[in-house]
Amino acid sequence: MTSNAPTSNAPTSNAPTPRRKPFETVLVANRGEIACRIIRTLRALGIRSVAVYSDADRDALHVSLADAAVRLGPAAPHASYLNIDAILAAAAATGAGAVHPGYGFLSENEAFARACADAGLVFVGPGLTALAVMGDKIRGKNHVAGSGVPVIPGFSRPGQSDAQLVAAAAAEVGYPLLIKPSAGGGGKGMLRVDAAGELADALVTARRVAQGSFGDDTLLLERYLDRPRHIEVQVLADASGAVIHLGERECSLQRRHQKVIEEAPSPLLDPATRARIGEAACRAARSVGYTGAGTVEFLVSDMAPDEFFFMEMNTRLQVEHPVTELVTGLDLVEWQLRIAAGESLPLTQAEVVLTGHAIEARVYAENPARGFLPSQGAVLSLSEPVGDGIRVDSSLRPGLTISGVYDPMLAKVIAWGADRAEALARLDRALADTVVLGVHTNVEFLRLLLRNPDVAAGRLDTGLIERSLPGLGLRGMPGQPLPDHFSVAAALFLHAAAGSGTGPWAQPNGWRLGPARPARYSLRVSATETVDVAVLTGPDGLSVAVDDRMPVPARLSPVADHSGTFACELDGRLEVLQLVSDGPRLWLGQNGFSAELVHRSRAERLADRLAGRGRAGGEAGTARPEVRSPMPGTVVAVHLATGDLIVAGQRILTVEAMKMEHHLLAETDGLLTVGVRPGDLVRLDQIVASVDAVAVATTTLTEASAPDTEATPSATPVKGDPT
Repeated sequence: MTSNAPTSNAPTSNAPTPRRKPFETVLVANRGEIACRIIRTLRALGIRSVAVYSDADRDALHVSLADAAVRLGPAAPHASYLNIDAILAAAAATGAGAVHPGYGFLSENEAFARACADAGLVFVGPGLTALAVMGDKIRGKNHVAGSGVPVIPGFSRPGQSDAQLVAAAAAEVGYPLLIKPSAGGGGKGMLRVDAAGELADALVTARRVAQGSFGDDTLLLERYLDRPRHIEVQVLADASGAVIHLGERECSLQRRHQKVIEEAPSPLLDPATRARIGEAACRAARSVGYTGAGTVEFLVSDMAPDEFFFMEMNTRLQVEHPVTELVTGLDLVEWQLRIAAGESLPLTQAEVVLTGHAIEARVYAENPARGFLPSQGAVLSLSEPVGDGIRVDSSLRPGLTISGVYDPMLAKVIAWGADRAEALARLDRALADTVVLGVHTNVEFLRLLLRNPDVAAGRLDTGLIERSLPGLGLRGMPGQPLPDHFSVAAALFLHAAAGSGTGPWAQPNGWRLGPARPARYSLRVSATETVDVAVLTGPDGLSVAVDDRMPVPARLSPVADHSGTFACELDGRLEVLQLVSDGPRLWLGQNGFSAELVHRSRAERLADRLAGRGRAGGEAGTARPEVRSPMPGTVVAVHLATGDLIVAGQRILTVEAMKMEHHLLAETDGLLTVGVRPGDLVRLDQIVASVDAVAVATTTLTEASAPDTEATPSATPVKGDPT
């Protein structure tokens, strides 16, 4: 991970650098990349850092970076990172004078801030009034409206039942609308509803998510703006009442209400609108006596860029804060600490200068080829980019196990440039140099997204990603087969490993008493697809035949001084890629793209043939009776029971992994058998239910068992990254 300070050619603040340490010891009540990022600033300031960790994070990077570390408890967040008593005990045991909550977990928890004060600890965040008002979306929205800040039309009253919300949607809001939990942020539990018939079911899901994420199932409704842009303003405020803004960030590139790429400044706003939206943010902060770093989020219509509407205020540091740091030269964590210690702001509004452009891309543990479902595994190979204008905030290290307990964000890759074009080019190059093997990531998706013409031109809105996905050309998706050199490199690697023995019987060269025969390697590249590679040994070297096509010359050789890097020559074309094996699994990466190939044993191939699955899982378009979990996770709801008659498209159960809920649907009509219960842990591709094909009379189905409107498994944010 590179330094968290601005890079050498990024701007630096003209404000004098204070020398006094604001605290002697600070406990960081968080994990992952944000804990690492905070600890690095503490180290730069000469402040002793204390990390806390769960059993799942015993070997995490933030634990090794800190000066001291304290175990909180088991992996589950409520038993560790949300355990206020355990965190306070850790602070007392280590002599901490302050607690930095990072973002997510307890960062906006009024009870935690109050408990810190009662224990004599400084909470590095705003005061209790700001947390109470802005921590409740309903209260916060009504509050800023009274201060003259424009708000989105909607319905926001506490204590409303589902029936009252349904009535309000028809009478006061209209469709499409957005359901939002009142007590949280970061897209957790947010659902778009396009028609009245969808609202009742969506409210049930949203309440379950809100209760599980925040302990509060209060919901509000807002009018959904067509093609809106998500623009937020960074504010800093001190205890004397001084409030400034540090410009805005464009956060419109989102999936499922989760930010993917952010930049500063926004390519949409002109200087006059920037000043107006910045003053509106400062007005919102002043209205609650805000202190420290905070973010005020707005929606701006692309068709009317001079109009903006308040969404919410995040009373904490944001995931995307590095882009603001790179264009201002300020370390926001440092100034959070200094303001918490009673220091005044380092500069006035007139002294704030934005220099250049910065763009951030979030690296998630997710598999784009499987609908961006969460991915788990161990980091077998890691390379993170360096260079002019490049910054990486990361918690990754070789050997780290990525579980499904916490948020799937692994790292952030940030680029600064003199202008937006340079920043985009640098970020693309940095992503190409990012190698994470052993767990699926979204790095290739990020590179393809940056090359989208609308993204390059700054024509952004919150629905752009979903509209663009079909045309991005993600490898591994239907119609985008794995490149031949990936499967050939894997086969040649296996071939070389098999040939490490001695004697003719140990050599995979086809030697036999009679005509030479090729060595065959069957590689599973997805749940339903395999690739077969035949390796033949001839007088001129090796040749390969992929899926019984004509053989072509091939060779695989390691690249000197680059462990895990290989050159694969296939029919005269040379490709350089990274390759690492983990038993029968081989991970390959190139230019940000990675793939997992599994060497199928003879027994597996025979079993598939006997089951009639074939290399493509049966006839194209044939629905399979098995319902498999698309990722490892926990069953949180079973909607139907064994013996029910169901129809294709009907929701059977819901699995949660990495703070996302995934609804599993039947692919065929028939008689249902369910093999799991709520609370069960399931593996990737585990059969959780099956449907025996029988004639189903739709008139026998009750209204409650009508098929879902969704045609494929869907995902609902539960505890996504706290944007």
